[in-house]
Amino acid sequence: MSQIVTDEVTMPEHSNRSSSAADATSTGSGHRSPQRASSAEVSSAPEKLPDETPRAAADAPSTEVFAVYGVEPEIQAYAMAKYSRSSLSMKESLREISSQKAEKFLNTFYFQYGHRSIADLAHIALAIERLSILAAIELADEQRWDGQERSTRYQDFRKSGYYVPDFGADDEARKLYRETLDALFADYDALSAHMTQHLISITPKPADMKQDAYERTLKARAFDITRYLLPLATNTSLGEIVNARTLETQVAHLLSHTHHEVRTLGASLKKAATSAAYNVNSDSFRNLVDEIRKLSPELGARAEQELLHEVRVAPTLVKYADPNPYEMETRRELRQAARELMKHEQLAPSKAIVDLLDEEPLEVEIATTLLYEHCHFSYRQVRQALQVSGERFRREIIDLGLRHRGKHDEMLRAFRAGQQFRFDILMDTGGFRDMHRHRRCIQVMQGFTTQHGYEMLLDIEDAGMRGRFDAAMRRTQAAIEKLAARKTPEAEENSQYAIPLAYRKRALFKMDFAEAVYISELRTTPAGHVSYRNVAYAMYEAVARKFPALAKYFRVHDVTAPVDLLQR
Repeated sequence: MSQIVTDEVTMPEHSNRSSSAADATSTGSGHRSPQRASSAEVSSAPEKLPDETPRAAADAPSTEVFAVYGVEPEIQAYAMAKYSRSSLSMKESLREISSQKAEKFLNTFYFQYGHRSIADLAHIALAIERLSILAAIELADEQRWDGQERSTRYQDFRKSGYYVPDFGADDEARKLYRETLDALFADYDALSAHMTQHLISITPKPADMKQDAYERTLKARAFDITRYLLPLATNTSLGEIVNARTLETQVAHLLSHTHHEVRTLGASLKKAATSAAYNVNSDSFRNLVDEIRKLSPELGARAEQELLHEVRVAPTLVKYADPNPYEMETRRELRQAARELMKHEQLAPSKAIVDLLDEEPLEVEIATTLLYEHCHFSYRQVRQALQVSGERFRREIIDLGLRHRGKHDEMLRAFRAGQQFRFDILMDTGGFRDMHRHRRCIQVMQGFTTQHGYEMLLDIEDAGMRGRFDAAMRRTQAAIEKLAARKTPEAEENSQYAIPLAYRKRALFKMDFAEAVYISELRTTPAGHVSYRNVAYAMYEAVARKFPALAKYFRVHDVTAPVDLLQR
C-alpha cells in the first residue's frame, strides 16, 4: 500500500522514518504500493374442535403495516404527529389533511408550544451542487446528517473548477489566488496522468481481468494519491436527506458561519426548503396533462391542478431559521479567550497522529474542549495552560460557553462531554474528510491551517515526482500567508480556500468503546486510503496499550501488510 511522508513546513524538523505503526502518518512509516516488485420431521395437525376458530384466522396478525408514498414532508409530519392527538388512522388523517391545516398545526405546536420533535417526522432530500470542499465539510458537520459527496477517489476533479471568494477591490489578492489555484490544478493534472502510468508500469494485469476494469482501478488508486494537491476551494457536489429539525439547525449554523460562501449556502438551503421543489416527473406529467386536455379541457384543468401543483418541502418548519446569536457571540468571546491563554505558547511538534487522552474532571474537559476548537494547539497543550491559569479562569471559560444561550438553543458541541474514549487526532484534511463521516461520535474540529505541515505518499517519490510536489506545497503556503495578511474583510478566511488537502488539521473525536472498535475495524480495511488506515490502526494501538484486556475484541487489519492495488 502507499506510504506517507510528512514534510513539516513550519514546524521543527524531525525524523520521518520509523517502524511504529502508531506514528505512521507523522513519521513516514508504512508501505509503498506492493506490486513493485435430513429430512424434516412432519408433525400431524391437531384435531379441530367443532367451534374452534380456524387456525389461519387465529394466526393472522391484527397489526396493519404499510408504507406511505407521495406525501409532502410537512403533511407527513402532521399526519404522524396526529397519532398522539387523534384516534384516526394514518390513511384517514392523510385524507382529511390539507396543506393549510398542516401549516396551522405546525405553527401552533412547533413554534408556539415548542414540540420540536414534530420536525423529526418530515424528511427532505436536497441536492447541493458546485460548492467548495471547505463548504461541504462545514455542511456535513452535523451529527444527524445523512448524505453522499463526490469522491476524490473515484472521480477526476481536473475540470470541476474552484470557488473564488469575494476579494472586493483587492485585485492583487484575487490575481495571486487564481494563479495559486491554477498552478495546483496543473500539478494535479500532471501528477494524476503520471501516477496512473507509473502504477500501470509496476502492476501487471491479471489475465482474467478486463483492460477497462484494470485501468479504472489503477486510476482510482492514482486519484487516492494525487488528491493531496486539491485545494479546499475545489468545487464538489453532494446530496443530503435530513429531517426538518436537523435542516433548521443546519441552516442556522451555516448562516452564523465565519465564511461568506457558507453563509450564502445557508440562505440557499433555506430558500430551497421553502420554495417550489424540483419534480422529476414534471415533464411526463405535463405531457399527460396535454393529452387529457385534448380529450377534455375540464379534465385537463383538473389533471393539471393535481399533477403539476407546486410542492414546497418545508415551507413552515424552516422559514424561521436565522443566524444564531448564541453561536456567533460565543465564538467571538472564546476565540479571544483562546488567544489570551495561548499567546505565549509555541505550537509543539506532534509526536503521534493519535493521542488517546487520559481521564480528567468533567469541568476540565469542558473548558479545554471549548478553547480547543478556537486554536491550533493540541488538547494537552490547551489543558496544561488551563491548569496553570487556575480553577477560577476555567470556570469563566465554561460560563462564556453558556452566557449567550437562548431559550431554545442546544448547548455547544463542546458540552457533549464524558465519553470514555477521546482521541486528539492530527491528520491530513483529505483523510479527515473520510473520518468525518462517522456520526456516532462527537467531533470537535479545529480550523484549517498550514501550521502543522503536510503529508505525501511515498508513491509520489517512487514515481519521481517528489520535487514537484514539495515545490507546489511550499509555493502554495507562501501564497496563503500573503493572502491571509491582506488588510481586507475575511482575508484569513479567504486564504484558507487555497490550502491543499495534504495539509494537516486537528480534530477531537469522543466516543464509546463500541464506536472505537467500529472505526478501527472499518477504516483499517485494505481497500481504504493509507491516511485513515494509519489513523484507525493508531486508535486501536492506543486503546490496546491502555486497556490490553480489550485488544482481542478488535478485528483490525494489519496496515503493514502488502496490499493488492487491484483489489478495491
